Amino acid sequence: MSDDDLARLATLYYIDGLTQEELSKQFDISRATIGRMLRKALQEGIVEIRVRPNNSFSSDIENALIQRFGIKRALISVDHKDVDKQRELLAGLVAGYLDRVLSDGSIVAVGMGRNVSAVSEHAMSATQRECTFVSAIGGSYRGGQTMNADHIARRLAARFGGESESLYAPALVGDPSLRLQLIENDTVRHTLDKARRADIALIGVGDMSEESNIVRMGWFTPHEIGQAKMDGAVGDVMGYDFIDIHGTPSASLMQGRVIGLTLPDLKRIPNVIAVASEPTKVSGMLGALNAGVIDTLATTTSNAMSVLNFAKAMQSGA
Repeated sequence: MSDDDLARLATLYYIDGLTQEELSKQFDISRATIGRMLRKALQEGIVEIRVRPNNSFSSDIENALIQRFGIKRALISVDHKDVDKQRELLAGLVAGYLDRVLSDGSIVAVGMGRNVSAVSEHAMSATQRECTFVSAIGGSYRGGQTMNADHIARRLAARFGGESESLYAPALVGDPSLRLQLIENDTVRHTLDKARRADIALIGVGDMSEESNIVRMGWFTPHEIGQAKMDGAVGDVMGYDFIDIHGTPSASLMQGRVIGLTLPDLKRIPNVIAVASEPTKVSGMLGALNAGVIDTLATTTSNAMSVLNFAKAMQSGA
């Protein structure tokens, strides 16, 4: 059965309210087959089921984050014990938000990482727009598709409509002087300038774990991560611009080696959406919030509460 057939079947079941028995008679196939087709529609993303947290409780957390950090909004998902399911739930929430705010002519600067990639995987829209999704960081052959902003931007364009623009540069170089030469290249500068003019930026927040993506990809060694932590770094924004808990750039040798938008660039974008589902990123989220780079924080209920409690504890101890 084609995707169009699965979509029609799913519409009749989930939207029009037909039972599996009625669908079995209409399509002249067994109920068991109908059940398998509906499960396939879920697995392939044709059908997406989203669970929203308690509206009152979620609103209280959002208001607390807005008041404490001066952000514009928060997208709070319910918690799930499975990390992959948790990422999917949050990604669906962010994808739905993008579907509401994107319009013809919108420019979206796209970061990389598992959370940002998950948003592109769960994006679904009945409205095609003329948007531009621009890679806000260079590419890497390590880490697969989730670690390439170019692939994520292409998928977002396919789901929401419009086009994508690649950043023809590596994500990471060994020498800061080489980075300066590359960002002055006409092709690289053109794409970064377009990303700087974005209406929206979709980014991730990293942690300083030795199991983090930037270590798994070989960008930085566990020793470099350990040294950066000793220097006060608690996380990174989009794979670079390592920050301390107060949001101040960390004085680390790891700085200045990634080709992409910087913290000052992101601060000029009207709506920076930071997505972080993992509890290991609480310190990184707090640092990014204190840096004033986030307009829309997308995270889980427990993470949001931890960030608020952490901030309160810091304030009490000041």
